[in-house]
Amino acid sequence: MIVRLAASFVIATWLVLGSPIIVSSTATSAPMSLHLFTSEPAAQKHCPKDEVVWLNTSSGIYHEKGMRWYGNTRHGAYVCRKEADAAGDRDTRNGQ
Repeated sequence: MIVRLAASFVIATWLVLGSPIIVSSTATSAPMSLHLFTSEPAAQKHCPKDEVVWLNTSSGIYHEKGMRWYGNTRHGAYVCRKEADAAGDRDTRNGQ
């Protein structure tokens, strides 16, 4: 919960400053970086062979393009799907 709140704060700061953010996760044995982007093209440039998803940073749930909440949650960012999976985030279960 604290990690999600910290991520929301970081995203709010990032939106004001406009610079890219890298969030590090130490929950696994090998630290993993999750790159957050304000635009879909920037995320796609970072991971050209991966799917870009919208990550709700408050819940850790991501949404695929075409879904209801893609790019539409209060706290979120565009990320690479493989990085989100490796960071412990998950796909939505209800298809929204």
